[in-house]
Amino acid sequence: MRLAAIDIGTNSVHMIVVRVRPDFSFEVIDREKEMVRLGAGGLDGRRLTREAMQAALQALSKFERLARSHQVDEILAAATSATREAENGGDLLAAIESQTGIRPRIITGSEEARLIHLAAVYGVDTPKPAVVIDIGGGSVEITLGAGGEVRFARSFKLGVLRLSERFVTSDPLSKRDERKMVAHIGALVDRYLGHIVAAGYDRVIGTSGTILSLGSVAAAQESGAAPDEVRNLRVSTKAIRKVRKLVCEEPLDRRLQIPALDPRRADLVVAGAVLLDTLLRTLDARDITLCDLALREGLVLDFIQRNRKHIRQVEEIPDVRRRSALELAERCGWEEAHARQVSLLALALFDGLRPVHGLGDREREWLDYAALLHDVGTHISFERHHRHSHYLIKNGDLRGFEPAEIDVIALSARYHRRAEPSRDHEGYGELPGSLRRTVRVLGAILRLAESLDRSQHSMIRSLGVRTSADALTVQLEARGDAELELWAAHRQLAPLERALDRPIHLETRVVEDGEPADRRGPARRGLEQPARRPRRAVSAR
Repeated sequence: MRLAAIDIGTNSVHMIVVRVRPDFSFEVIDREKEMVRLGAGGLDGRRLTREAMQAALQALSKFERLARSHQVDEILAAATSATREAENGGDLLAAIESQTGIRPRIITGSEEARLIHLAAVYGVDTPKPAVVIDIGGGSVEITLGAGGEVRFARSFKLGVLRLSERFVTSDPLSKRDERKMVAHIGALVDRYLGHIVAAGYDRVIGTSGTILSLGSVAAAQESGAAPDEVRNLRVSTKAIRKVRKLVCEEPLDRRLQIPALDPRRADLVVAGAVLLDTLLRTLDARDITLCDLALREGLVLDFIQRNRKHIRQVEEIPDVRRRSALELAERCGWEEAHARQVSLLALALFDGLRPVHGLGDREREWLDYAALLHDVGTHISFERHHRHSHYLIKNGDLRGFEPAEIDVIALSARYHRRAEPSRDHEGYGELPGSLRRTVRVLGAILRLAESLDRSQHSMIRSLGVRTSADALTVQLEARGDAELELWAAHRQLAPLERALDRPIHLETRVVEDGEPADRRGPARRGLEQPARRPRRAVSAR
């Protein structure tokens, strides 16, 4: 099933086109956005202007043609603050249906908040209670909930267009107007936010173009470069406060030069920064997690939940991270049995080597995902498929992962064959030193695990690791002749030896299929090859 979801907002009109998968997740296959300023001059019950309505109609006509080109089954459209408040909002809806065939529904503020919350927790892995904030042109939505269960949901008439029209009377913003804006915000939200603080929450998630733009500026100010990816990027409230100070003190021509700031938002970003900083202060939040999913994704998720009989399958995998990784693997036509065998072997190696590598459960999870996805690049081409895997994982719309986690998973998969990590490789040199070591270790473990299923017949039934002060021994139980696996493994030992700075021996024992895995017999060194000292190289340090 293919769906188009359209958010007719106060400031912008957004559309996504998605393909619904059998597990009730979805994949975005196209998106469009037009900043039409529909609510300019038309808030608080006033009439929408002819110019704003015409701009919205032109954008929606284009969106409708694009949606039909994708052969969508349904077009879902919701109109928010500007349309629901305007005296002639009904005229706009009638004109949209007449000219485009799209039938938007006006949704209440609380319904808008609920839908946004659904999208935010779909994009960010947070089973614990989370606050979701969405800042639009006419309103701000603030919710509290755990997973898809929303406990509090409110919409306040505090959008950036509304606040700008009322309080931003000078450029730069005067201190007097800034104080008046803060007081107005507090009068509307302080009591509600007090209830949220009393109830307790784990994190704050921010959606909408305004928050993503402010978060990108904050990240750029801290790191010196605009972030490549904003989804699941955490930004400190201290950094947001600095951005507020910056945009409030600079005139428009200087704001247009601020790195990572969307120039189309340069006029409204002042009100947005004051609003976001004030909300975070009142919540006493330490940071905010950015999420690029909002109302349009919420419309899709709500439709899917209400139409499960038409789509096929209930969600079988509750963990958004694992579900997202498996979705990517399935889209790329993975060899499931091989990928799962490599994952089992890699995790067994990781667990046995814990006393040596010193990594923890977080890194173990990254290795699991890298192993499951290590061969997805063959979807593009077998040649250089390790590099294709790196690209697909980086750009595969993985949900629930922070950007740095995706970098580590993608790079670990990239190093399952061919070259070892080098600082001049894309993405590797930019990692912090601790994560570079993590990639070296995880990539080397994955390389050995992949070689231990060289025939892709799951010949290695189990493995264990014996450690000593000066060497490591990997003990393998093989069902039948695993000569190909042992040959490949011996060829791929060196990177792990260098990463752990110890020689590694392989010992194998052939077991019958019916023999219990815990019955240990005499082991022999695979292929009787002599143990080797690890070769030392500067790049491995």
